[in-house]
Amino acid sequence: MATTLIRNATIFDATGAKPFQGNLLVDGNKISAVGAAAASAQADSEIDATGMFCMPGMTEGHAHLSFEGVCATENLITPTPEEQVFTAARGAKALIEMGFTSSYGASEAKLRLAVAVRNEVNAGRLPGPRIRAGGLELSVTGAMGDESKEHDLRPGGPSQIVDGVEEMRKAVRFQIREGIDNIKLDVSGDPFYPSTPGACTPMTFEEIKVAADTAHGLGRKINAHTRSVEGSKHCVRAGVDGLFHCEFSDEEMLDLMEEAKDRIFVSPTVGLLHQIMTGEAAGNGLSAEIGGYMGIGELLENSARTHTELRKRGIRHLIGGDYGFGWSKQGEQAKDIALFMKYYGYSAEEALICATRNGGRAMMDGDSLGTLEAGKLADLILVNGDVLADVSLLTDHGRIALVMKDGAIQRISPALNQSHHSPALEAAE
Repeated sequence: MATTLIRNATIFDATGAKPFQGNLLVDGNKISAVGAAAASAQADSEIDATGMFCMPGMTEGHAHLSFEGVCATENLITPTPEEQVFTAARGAKALIEMGFTSSYGASEAKLRLAVAVRNEVNAGRLPGPRIRAGGLELSVTGAMGDESKEHDLRPGGPSQIVDGVEEMRKAVRFQIREGIDNIKLDVSGDPFYPSTPGACTPMTFEEIKVAADTAHGLGRKINAHTRSVEGSKHCVRAGVDGLFHCEFSDEEMLDLMEEAKDRIFVSPTVGLLHQIMTGEAAGNGLSAEIGGYMGIGELLENSARTHTELRKRGIRHLIGGDYGFGWSKQGEQAKDIALFMKYYGYSAEEALICATRNGGRAMMDGDSLGTLEAGKLADLILVNGDVLADVSLLTDHGRIALVMKDGAIQRISPALNQSHHSPALEAAE
């Protein structure tokens, strides 16, 4: 197998250790040595990373690959599957180019969009990150995602509507049959659905529990849109793996999450709330004033309060989520690192761990991804500059000098000094 040596980098390994200067050796698709163990290593290909920050690849923790410029539900419903698979492919390409080597799926505009792109990426025919494919959201009648009215049925909406335990069991089995990795439930309400605001919980515990049991029985993960206190409690008790949003809380909910902290992952999706309340969405008709009427400001305040407390209790947070709207492009998810610092009190090092180590553990069981340690999968990036001094470097396309996934270079800056020592590689060139 081919070997690659990265020399003279500032290495942030995401284990909790301080960054250090040194080398990192990749053998095939795994890291074989880091630091002192790689000091005198030789390899087929060497990269001089002087002045570069080497860190694990990032994970988008609540991905909607098929969302691109979305400003209304119509943008998800009306395009054809043929059009939208290209949208999802562009979303995957945008992520890998910006150093996101993993995509933890939430949901998509059509059932199999992420499945199709995942399969093409895995086959090497499309550029993209590792993908845990999300499908359609599973919701209940009258709740978030139910776009129908009696006089205007909308069976082609971005959600699959189910009611009751048996319908839920069948829906989960159906999605898994179609290739979905991550089932998503719409447990709570949402400010974009006035009849079911974020603090309410339309889905029952029994529906959540049978969904979780069915998904786990077939070896898949299950996640939930949950803003309400009751919904989040239901999710933890039912065995849900990933909880999205979680703004409203009480002491019991916080205690439940702390008890489950070695099992669950939480994606606050703070970017969407911040973007609305700072006016970044105003050009698309969603001003901060409108956001205030919708209760977005209250959600942001509750998000800061709840997730600051969850940070203190050791909950594993993931960055990303709800990018792909008209005011937030795919590939910009690293903005959340600074927002974790601003709203939740994370240090730069801690926020980077949310983006890397936590994401790797959500993507794969067995702790094989997300840190730069010998034996781990070789997903990493090189960034031009000191990321800990300025995390916004991760949002600058020109600063991402190298992206490696599974030991293979996905993107490399022409200015990066790379030398080859293998005759076979030189002949191939």
